[in-house]
Amino acid sequence: MSTWESLVMGFSVAAAPTNLLWAFAGVTLGTAVGVLPGIGPALTVALLLPVTLTLAPTSAFIMFAGIYYGAMYGGSTTSILLNTPGESASIATALEGNLMARRGRGAAALATSALGSFVAGTLATIALTFSAPAMVRVALHFGPAEYFALVVLAFTSVSAVLGGSLLKGLFSLFIGLGLGLVGIDPLTGKARFALGVSQLLDGIDVVILVMGLFAVGETLYLAWCWTPGEEDVVSPAAGKGWMGLTQEDWSRSWPAWLRGTAIGFPLGVLPAGGAEIPTFLSYMIEKRLARKPEEFGQGAIEGVAGPEAANNAAAAGVLVPLLTLGLPTSATAAVLLAAFQQYGLRPGPLLFDSQPELVWSLIASLYLGNVMLLVLNLPLVGLWVRVLLMPKPLLYGGILVLASLGAYSLNGSIVDVMLLYVIGALGAVLRRFDFPVAPAVLGLILGPLAEQQARRALAISQGDWTVFITRPISAAVLAAALLALLLPRWFRRRA
Repeated sequence: MSTWESLVMGFSVAAAPTNLLWAFAGVTLGTAVGVLPGIGPALTVALLLPVTLTLAPTSAFIMFAGIYYGAMYGGSTTSILLNTPGESASIATALEGNLMARRGRGAAALATSALGSFVAGTLATIALTFSAPAMVRVALHFGPAEYFALVVLAFTSVSAVLGGSLLKGLFSLFIGLGLGLVGIDPLTGKARFALGVSQLLDGIDVVILVMGLFAVGETLYLAWCWTPGEEDVVSPAAGKGWMGLTQEDWSRSWPAWLRGTAIGFPLGVLPAGGAEIPTFLSYMIEKRLARKPEEFGQGAIEGVAGPEAANNAAAAGVLVPLLTLGLPTSATAAVLLAAFQQYGLRPGPLLFDSQPELVWSLIASLYLGNVMLLVLNLPLVGLWVRVLLMPKPLLYGGILVLASLGAYSLNGSIVDVMLLYVIGALGAVLRRFDFPVAPAVLGLILGPLAEQQARRALAISQGDWTVFITRPISAAVLAAALLALLLPRWFRRRA
């Protein structure tokens, strides 16, 4: 069958009433777990694996896809309103989205996030449908040296762009890299920096770091800097126009949606950090191309529209290597791979021939899920914004309770809760002295990947360090990383 015929067959299966019900349950549950810090789509799918044994494989995977897409959107809600990313991929959205909410433009931020998610998710699913084989061929040209270079580019881009000071950005980055070394060395099997605490042998969970730096850190910072008589309630959004979006907001958002999609999908295909790299690169590009760059750091709508579009486009990109090569490139994709194995299925090129109904109904459900998310979430924009009417003590006290429960639920360990508050105190200190916290998160997420790929590249080249500059793709990416470090200083000097 041709691609069109296969897609029509997939829609006929996905549009069955039972499967539509499972898709709606998935996007609803996904949005909820995306909003709640510490849960996330990977944990939710893992918890539901035993429950779905009685479901047909097609219905189960349609629901899993809905959870995945829903969580990618849901994480933006608390990022914007409470500066508490429900997912690590929503960190970049929090940078400008929360500032917009503080300026009374929370509805506009949520609306551009929802619309950007729909546009990017739909375009990326179209790309998944028609160009997956070509994208896989590109990914096959990337070896360990190229993956390492791509991570270095992400490090330099984020450190140079965030915080205004390169030194402050690099300092925060190295904190994350240091935390990423805690645990078992993946190649030698020896414990590193665990301080004799058995719970640290598995490393520091990125969810703990994200909640600590953003949720707990934000709360402790506000308590630290609060002065008597300060306004106790955050003003709700008072945007004008449809869903808080003005005509200028529309004109500034739609190019960012398209650019975020173009960045997110191809980088989502590559096994180099999931959605975190494209969201931060999108933020960097939007800051460079903005009509009003002075608004960045004060609540620029492009800083919400671009990263959120890149986030959802990357979610579709992650499915390309999973379905065509059986290669998971994110935590959720790894859990989905386990789900395939639970049903006795092996993702890869043969899956399209042996289980065409499952594959194409899964792809078709992504189109339907995007429409469901838009219909479900746009009417709730005003409701979510009302969260900001809560008094600050109640609001941020609730955040601490949710963060503590989320941290404890990960492994049932009080050590995780203690670590949460230690990292939260560090986050408050970083905020107090104007250090960016996002590079620290990126360092913890991508640091182990960078180490692993660098050591593999050196092992293959028998210790020859020139492998990183003699391979054309790796050399080009490293050159781009060097430019990311030097160009901002050059522009500032020219200015």
